[in-house]
Amino acid sequence: MPLNATPALLPVYAQMPVHVVSGHGSRLVDADGNEWLDAYGGHAVASSGHSHPRVVQAIASQAGQLLFYSAAISLPIREALATALAERCPGALDRVFFCNSGAEANENAFALARKRTARQHLVSVEGGWHGRTPGALSVTSGARYEEAARRSGVPLSTRVPFNDVDAIRAAVDDTVAAVIIEPVQGIQGARDCSVEFLRAAREACSTQGAALIFDEIQCGVGRTGSFTAAESFGVTPDAITMAKGLAAGLPIGAVVITPWLAEGVAVGDLGSTFGGGPVVCAAALANLEVIDEEGLMENVLQVSERIRNGARTLGIAEVQGRGLLLGLRLDRPAASVQRALFEHRVITGTSADPDVLRLMPPLSFAPAEADRLLDALAKVLS
Repeated sequence: MPLNATPALLPVYAQMPVHVVSGHGSRLVDADGNEWLDAYGGHAVASSGHSHPRVVQAIASQAGQLLFYSAAISLPIREALATALAERCPGALDRVFFCNSGAEANENAFALARKRTARQHLVSVEGGWHGRTPGALSVTSGARYEEAARRSGVPLSTRVPFNDVDAIRAAVDDTVAAVIIEPVQGIQGARDCSVEFLRAAREACSTQGAALIFDEIQCGVGRTGSFTAAESFGVTPDAITMAKGLAAGLPIGAVVITPWLAEGVAVGDLGSTFGGGPVVCAAALANLEVIDEEGLMENVLQVSERIRNGARTLGIAEVQGRGLLLGLRLDRPAASVQRALFEHRVITGTSADPDVLRLMPPLSFAPAEADRLLDALAKVLS
């Protein structure tokens, strides 16, 4: 795959072989006017589809009224978004802090947990990926990320094996501030945790007075078929971090926490200049309204099942994940299948597991678009 075409950009991304100039729904249009099917969603970001007219209008309208002001003043649009998130999250998750990215959301969740518990240590799960800032790297699996955390002088978390119930119980003691878990591990190929594992983490944290954080940066905002992945699994944490799909393409992060975790939070404990800016809040609020009013979470469940059934008919033995965060376990390297799908103008993702092809299309991905994806897969796999 070609890297950046201009030397002005650092060549740190392996880029897909398409030069996109526009997008609508689950389709992208390249510089030559060709249409591509996007089953990657800009890395799970385009939740209501590319450039949904309602989101675009909300952005334009808000930009025309007030482009930006920091949290130093009250903004009705920021307060409306906070209320909307609190209403959609389960249990007592009803206090919100806005920032700019998933990594920043996780960093702030750690800060809240450490303040509330007066402890420092973190527990994470092997295979988890939580961001590239120093604190987020300290809980992210992989030698290169652990080394980056060490270079920053940040102590590494205790890592427990994936879905190991006994290990999570043993790891959480009275020195632990928080446990962070992705209910569906995106980078690992949409690998979903067991309900038993998440329940064990919840019980251990409750017993030891530690905070349970669900990193829903990739698997949240309707992607599993409920607004939060926590609801899909029936386990409620003390904090949920969100980012990618929240504003349908504009940068935002959010931490939603319980009153227990918010206890003692004072002015100056957290801060973010651009967090909760009016334009991005308008985009996020419109995006949430589209997800609700167009029945996109119901669509997620229906289209997910269509893809699962179609994959089985193609001889794909295992489909990991939930909703529209899926991992197709193949009998060959996923990267070779991804490259072959480009010839059919279909965009998919790979993962840390070399045999798993990752799918994370917009939540509006239509049944006909799922069929086109499956038809292309059938041709490639044959």
